[in-house]
Amino acid sequence: MSESTAPERGSHRQFWVVIAIAVAIVAVDQLTKWWAIENLSDGEVIPVIGEWLRFVLVYNPGAAFGIGGDFTWILAVLAVLAAIAVGWYAWRVKSVAWTIVLGMILGGAITHAGDRLFRDPGFAHGHVVDFIGYGNLFVGNVADIMIVGGAIFAVLLVLFRVDTGRHPETESEQPDPEEAPEVKAQ
Repeated sequence: MSESTAPERGSHRQFWVVIAIAVAIVAVDQLTKWWAIENLSDGEVIPVIGEWLRFVLVYNPGAAFGIGGDFTWILAVLAVLAAIAVGWYAWRVKSVAWTIVLGMILGGAITHAGDRLFRDPGFAHGHVVDFIGYGNLFVGNVADIMIVGGAIFAVLLVLFRVDTGRHPETESEQPDPEEAPEVKAQ
């Protein structure tokens, strides 16, 4: 294999950074959910910043705003597929900014998939633990913050044309310059 076609050493380093970010997010999300379950009774409201931000324990069978509560198993499948898709893309990214975005979204997707698969009332019907209330608008959790924050960050990266750092033309096998066809002078 010539030097120009040799795989870049450490070319997937960003992937492992994405995984580390995702693992940290899963840990923080699950620890805060454990805290909420242990310290908040169902429906109890604890004001944090007046009525703007409060703690309130809610078990959500659906998606955002409780939509799709009868289709929890579909949401579980979608969360798993989202985690796989983000992981696949993360294997190819080399940009620090995109690494952070993908880590945030992957962490949120994994923890939501885990909740839906393994929490009560049963496998693939689990309810997500939400406990951060935003006024009277909705109640969420750390994973929600990461997914929404990651999505907003991704939109900004696209709007400002921040490259992923992945260039397919440099990843494919390049022809040997010594084998390039001769150009005839006219």
